[in-house]
Amino acid sequence: MKKAILLTALMFSVLSMSSFAAGKNANGSNSAKSGNSAKSGNSAKSGNSAKSGSSVKTVDSGVGKTLVVYFSATGTTKRIAEKIASIAGADLYEIKASEEYTREDLNWNNSNSRSTREQNNPSSRPKIGSKSLSLNGYTTVYIGYPIWWGEEPRIMDTFVESYNFDGIRMIPFCTSGGSGMGRS
Repeated sequence: MKKAILLTALMFSVLSMSSFAAGKNANGSNSAKSGNSAKSGNSAKSGNSAKSGSSVKTVDSGVGKTLVVYFSATGTTKRIAEKIASIAGADLYEIKASEEYTREDLNWNNSNSRSTREQNNPSSRPKIGSKSLSLNGYTTVYIGYPIWWGEEPRIMDTFVESYNFDGIRMIPFCTSGGSGMGRS
């Protein structure tokens, strides 16, 4: 019960503090938008594996395992994911783009930046460069990302479409410099 209360409090603090914690984008300016891009065409898979995330540390609670999956271009979402994993006793998995985002890629003021092009193309699916992930044994997955243009970064679509989450409780969390969860 105490863990559930702590997680709930953390989730509320993430949403309320995110405008302060993520207020600067990669180019150093205050922003509600950051970005990510790269065009690829990963298709959905029916199994529980695909390319993504870095390392996964295994913690077995006996009832089913909990996993915290996150994408973070600037480190803000990563810090929150690490806190959630620590409180929940969960495994941690980072979704990394196959091509790392640069400051220029994340410049939401530039209509030709990688992030802007990606977010303006709903069918864009950036490639994931992290190791494959097995969801076997997980009953709860926290999934975190920054809000870009009022939505999840397109790499999150790549990730979600690459796995079968049947029977897994999904709990989203996000960080933002000024937007709510929007359409994410």
